[in-house]
Amino acid sequence: MAGGDAQKGRRIAIIGVSTLLLVAMVVAVTISINQNQNDVKDDFKDDLADNKKNHVASTLKAVQTICHPTTYKKECVESLVVEAEAGNVTDPKELIKIAFNVTINKIGEKLKETEMFSEIEKDPRSKDALDTCKQLMHLSIGEFTRSLDGISEFDLKHMNQILMNLKVWLNGAVTYMDTCLDGFENTTGDASKKMKHLLTSSIHMSSNVLAIVSNFADTVSDMNVSKLFGRRLLQDSEIPSWVEHRILLDAMTNKSKPKPNVTVALDGSGDFKSINEALKKVPGEEDETPFVIYIKAGVYREYVEVLKNMTHIVFVGDGGKKSIITGNKNYMDGVTTYHTTTVAIQGDHFTAINMGFENSAGPQKHQAVALRVQGDKTIFFNCSMDGYQDTLYVHAMRQFYRDCTISGTIDFVFGNAESVFQNCKFVVRKPMSNQQCIVTAQGRKEITGPSAIVIQGGSIVADPEFYPVRFDHKSYLARPWKNFSRTIIMDTFIDDLIHPDGFFPWHTEVGPINMDTCFYAEYHNYGPGSNKSKRVKWAGIYNINSKAAHRFAPSKFFHGGDWIKDTGIPYFPTIPEHKKHKKTVLKW
Repeated sequence: MAGGDAQKGRRIAIIGVSTLLLVAMVVAVTISINQNQNDVKDDFKDDLADNKKNHVASTLKAVQTICHPTTYKKECVESLVVEAEAGNVTDPKELIKIAFNVTINKIGEKLKETEMFSEIEKDPRSKDALDTCKQLMHLSIGEFTRSLDGISEFDLKHMNQILMNLKVWLNGAVTYMDTCLDGFENTTGDASKKMKHLLTSSIHMSSNVLAIVSNFADTVSDMNVSKLFGRRLLQDSEIPSWVEHRILLDAMTNKSKPKPNVTVALDGSGDFKSINEALKKVPGEEDETPFVIYIKAGVYREYVEVLKNMTHIVFVGDGGKKSIITGNKNYMDGVTTYHTTTVAIQGDHFTAINMGFENSAGPQKHQAVALRVQGDKTIFFNCSMDGYQDTLYVHAMRQFYRDCTISGTIDFVFGNAESVFQNCKFVVRKPMSNQQCIVTAQGRKEITGPSAIVIQGGSIVADPEFYPVRFDHKSYLARPWKNFSRTIIMDTFIDDLIHPDGFFPWHTEVGPINMDTCFYAEYHNYGPGSNKSKRVKWAGIYNINSKAAHRFAPSKFFHGGDWIKDTGIPYFPTIPEHKKHKKTVLKW
């Protein structure tokens, strides 16, 4: 009986918290409704008079409440109200599900319409942009679908983590739609205009769903609901999923030889001579056991793609300058930036250790990506990424880089992922005579997006070839690629190649943009290029204190970093104590 009473009490507690969360969901979006209710209600006033007033009015009010935190309120209400009225839906959770479904259907509808763009295919660059767009729309639908599954399987014990997952995946979905349009820049004819017109509604609806979920997530985070349940204990039959990963990766980071599933070697001493052949042996996505591919020293001239269904893949090389995957696709040869990449990572839980990724196209070829990453919870340890413009595309999802070296000239780390670089070295290479150098170009377009480029520890220095002429070219820390571009640099050695301005505007045909809406911050950096006294005076440049800086430490920024530390990869979850810096790279 005592056990039954305990279970009954726990059920009552869960029901109580469920009710509390439901109320929180409504409160989160109704705080300012009374001040602003007319902004969307007027559009439907006439309709209400002609319909079943009671149930239509209550449904409309519920839809307006859910849509209030969105940027595109009118489109949000219009997209939800028809289905909501049909089922007399007022439950916030069910309304959110409707928002997901109508967005998935809208993207699918527009994907089918792209098949009618036959005239676009006559221009090679436009055709590649269209092909890229189709791939990205499929990926976007996939992220919405797994986010919808996440809502359906809502678990109060893991509330904060589930909501963070939703924000990350939805931000990825929005990013893919935006990348689709990016591919049509500088194409001939009116292809860009047509595609923008086609996708506007899908992009707005995607943005709205992200805003709805982000608003709810922020409210729940403030309530700290997880503390009501205490720490979750393992059941007798449960083994943490990370145990096998840690044993495996500990072995790889120690002196003992790794135990691969397959070995790749150019000289024929392994199981395969190419990495693509080895990837054909990867099991299905249901298997979460790490699949280790040992890549012996050599220069592998192939284009590698770890597909979405290839999860828990581990590349282990002999060193960033020994096991190298290289290619030379580039924008000047008619390829979209997205497709110039030498290696593309779409699968979740990918890890690379002691590997090199290169695009050898050269600075005259402009955009040429060495590595594109869009798998969630990916890790790169002791790796090298070498190129010139757009070397490392941190496209989407959660990414962690430790002890890596990234080299390039213009925007050589760019994208819209939640990316953290710990103890990494950023090497600025010699550009062409008419070029300046920019280390990062972060692509956060939605103010509710969780993404940022966070550089914690490490160094920003000139390549030896560039060093003697480094003052002949201006070099900057970042420029704001998208509206709400966000980059934080802390505890990092910044050498004298960085211009005193620090940051460079994003120039367009109508002039520089995004200086007032970006979020750029430097905290406790050191070295001759770290002096902030002459930095540009944009509204988007922030002076942050220790408390604000801690928000971008991995444990806070990722809302938990167990997926990193439990692998055995070196990891520092917070900001170290600040002492007087020596002119060396930080080590933890």
